[in-house]
Amino acid sequence: MLGYVTLGSNQFDKAAEFYDALFDVCGASRLMELDDFILWGTSMEAAGIALSKPYNGEAATVGNGVMAGIRAESADAVNALYQKAIELGGSDEGEPGPRGDGFYAGYFRDLDGNKLNAFYLG
Repeated sequence: MLGYVTLGSNQFDKAAEFYDALFDVCGASRLMELDDFILWGTSMEAAGIALSKPYNGEAATVGNGVMAGIRAESADAVNALYQKAIELGGSDEGEPGPRGDGFYAGYFRDLDGNKLNAFYLG
């Protein structure tokens, strides 16, 4: 159902470096790149996360209640993604841990304040 999620950025080049390093942890890479848009994923057939300068030229803002989830293959992979995000300058929104019903997740914000989580169902 979901093809990709786009996150806005006011510091596009720095944010692109953040996501290059973060997604390297889970084996994702750039699949599409334009001057103001980059899509990361593992294949064009799987869901991905994109970074974009807002089309209307206005400043990017964080959506209240908006979050992108990154599926991980294990709890250890969740921990690694969360730690990498923090190491790259992201901020904590909830350390990794069990959240109930086999859902394990860690929550963080990127350099622009966009909220993401790494999660594992198992």
